[in-house]
Amino acid sequence: MSRFALDHASDTYKTARANLLKAEEALRDQAEQVAAMRRGLPGDTPVKEDYTFSEMVDGAPRTVTLSELFGDNDTLMVVHYMWAPKSDSPCPMCSMWTDSYDAVQRHLSQRTSFVVAAKKDIETVAGFAGERGWTDTRFVSTGGTSFNGDFGMEDEGESQFPGVSVFTRGDDGTVRHFYTVSAIMGPDSYRGMDLTSPVWNYFDLLPQGRGDFMPKFAY
Repeated sequence: MSRFALDHASDTYKTARANLLKAEEALRDQAEQVAAMRRGLPGDTPVKEDYTFSEMVDGAPRTVTLSELFGDNDTLMVVHYMWAPKSDSPCPMCSMWTDSYDAVQRHLSQRTSFVVAAKKDIETVAGFAGERGWTDTRFVSTGGTSFNGDFGMEDEGESQFPGVSVFTRGDDGTVRHFYTVSAIMGPDSYRGMDLTSPVWNYFDLLPQGRGDFMPKFAY
């Protein structure tokens, strides 16, 4: 019997919970195997250019390069945030994800540098971040660069896709691409970024599951 099944539960429940525990343990083991495969990716792909982005500092825009975003760390995570230059508002799903990113920046910063990148102009992005209450996350605009497209997060019409890219910086200062994943993993294949949002993982614990829930800016 699973130790998570209460003594007064039915025998049917106890059996089902024990079988579920075995499946959960197998899923954990598979997740650890996948993580090990990810860590084993060869870090041998230099980034073709040191992209120049824009960010807001003390209320004024300034330029910052990809290599400068590393700061004192040798790794950098870049979240590709869906906000195209011609769009009036950003993606609600990306905004839900960013709610959780902002809450854990103090922890992430112990291991890596972290930035959220959007194609929209930085003044608009910074204004929205302030309205949303995002105070700890660093935002940059990739406007005027091929950065998003180069990493598969933008099509020829400037439509944006959600994703996360990881970069490394060697002792010689060379920036290399390590890993990119999108929420859109392929045709009719989604949920590639589920691990980055606690919301979906909490919903998966409920008897009704995720249902047809879609995030909104306000409820």
